[in-house]
Amino acid sequence: MATRIVDSADVAESAQIGDGSSVWHLAQVREDAVLGENCIVGRGAYVGTGVRMGDNCKLQNYALVYEPAVLEDGVFVGPAVVFTNDHYPRAVAPDGTIKRGDDWEAVGVTCRTGASIGARAVCVAPVTIGRWALVAAGSVVIADVPDFALVAGVPARRIRWVGRAGVPLERDRDADGAWVCPATGEKYIENDDRLTEAAHS
Repeated sequence: MATRIVDSADVAESAQIGDGSSVWHLAQVREDAVLGENCIVGRGAYVGTGVRMGDNCKLQNYALVYEPAVLEDGVFVGPAVVFTNDHYPRAVAPDGTIKRGDDWEAVGVTCRTGASIGARAVCVAPVTIGRWALVAAGSVVIADVPDFALVAGVPARRIRWVGRAGVPLERDRDADGAWVCPATGEKYIENDDRLTEAAHS
């Protein structure tokens, strides 16, 4: 399947855009960024220099993904989400001179497979969003998010567990420490504030 890059998008020549991916109006994809297959970069979204995205990722309109972010396969980034990349942002040095690109060390946000970040959430680097985790809209993430966690608030805290379908899990009445997805029936095991998928028999 062919890639689609609309005329108003700004895609660097050194960026790699995978088969079947689309880059929409006014989006910018910077130098050496790598997008996998079947990705969508929405209107006005920004993909920083050297950012790496796996297959089947979606960046919604006006999402800002600053380098050196890494998105694994199947990551959803909602409208107007921001991934930061500076511990201590300043426009100028202590002596008042303008800071340059090599005056600071970039830190990134990592999103593991299947993670979803809700609209207008801010992820303050360096943080890792775990596999199939869900960050609620408007949250501010300042700490790592475990796999399958639903986090919300400022700062974001875990409020539920979710499964691969994104639906909040329900306790399994037949097994202590077990959870079940009401949408798919898949089972999960909680241990030491971590959730893992139950082994299939």
